Amino acid sequence: MKVVSFYRFADVAQPDVLGADLQSLCDSLDLLGTLLVAGEGVNGTLAGCAPSLRRVLQFAGEALGQGGPLEGRWMEAAEAPFRRMRVRVKPEIAALGRPDIRPQRATGKHLSPGEWNRLLDRPGALLIDTRNRYEVEVGTFPKAADPGTDRFRQFAEYAASLPEAERQRPVAMFCTGGIRCEKASALMLELGFSEVYQLRGGILNYLEQMGGDENRWRGECFVFDSRVAVDRDLAEGGYVQCHACRRPLSTEDLESPDYREGVSCPRCIGALDPERADRLEERRRQVALARERGDRHIGAVLPAAEGRNQSSSR
Repeated sequence: MKVVSFYRFADVAQPDVLGADLQSLCDSLDLLGTLLVAGEGVNGTLAGCAPSLRRVLQFAGEALGQGGPLEGRWMEAAEAPFRRMRVRVKPEIAALGRPDIRPQRATGKHLSPGEWNRLLDRPGALLIDTRNRYEVEVGTFPKAADPGTDRFRQFAEYAASLPEAERQRPVAMFCTGGIRCEKASALMLELGFSEVYQLRGGILNYLEQMGGDENRWRGECFVFDSRVAVDRDLAEGGYVQCHACRRPLSTEDLESPDYREGVSCPRCIGALDPERADRLEERRRQVALARERGDRHIGAVLPAAEGRNQSSSR
C-alpha cells in the first residue's frame, strides 16, 4: 500500500465545496486518511493504491490553480495507517490561530536537506523546532530550541516573546512535513525577523534524503498515524501511543507501574478522571476479549488525534 502526504497553501474561495468534492472523490477511490481544507489551502495524508492517490493529487492541484498535480511525499506501508476517510473543513490547515497569515504570499526561504546541514554549521543561527513538546521528546536536531508548546497555536506567543536582539539572527525552523514551519516562517517575517529559513519537506524529507554521517537527526520522528514514530530509515519506530492522552510512549514508559495498556500512562495518570478511567478500562477489557476470540475490536487501533493540530503532513 502507498501512503502520500501533501499540503499546499493557496487561496480557496469555497472551502466547503472543495471539501465535499474531495470527500466524494476519495470515497469513490476507496482511499483512507484525513484531509483538511481551509481558506488557506489543503493538507492531508492518504493511503491506497498509487493510481488513485495520483488522481487526488491531480484534482487538488487543478482545484488550487497549481496547473498540475500537487507534490507529495510517498511512503510504503504494510497496511493502511488509517481506518476511515475524513475530509474536514477548518479555519486553518495549520492551526496557528492566525488565518490572516498566508504563506503563499510571504514565507521564509526553503532549504534542501544539504543546504540545511550547511546552515546548521553557520555560527549565530537560531534553530527552532516548531513542533510540540511531546514530539520534540521523541527526537530533534541537536541544539534546536524547544518552544515548549502543547499545540501549534501556542507558537505565536512564543515567537512574539523572543527578544528584539534575536530578530537580527538567521532563524531556521523545521517540523514534520514542512507545513507548520512554513506558516511559522511567515509569522516570523511579520514580526520583523529579517533572515528566515525553513526545511523543505520537513524532517521526513530530510530523513529520506540524508543517510549515514550526513544525517544530523537524533532519535525518532513522531508521526500522526498508527505508526506513532519512524526511525532514521523511515521504518516504524519503537514508540507506542497512550490511548488516553495520545502521547508517544518509550520502552521506559511502558515499564512504569503507571502504564496500563489502553487506560493510562505516566504522562496522564494524574489527570485522568475516574469516569473516563472506567470507560477506558471497559474498552481495554473488550479489546482483550476480542483478541482471545481472534477478532479485531473496532476500536483496537486508532490513528493519532489529528484534530489536535492538523494531519501528518506537518
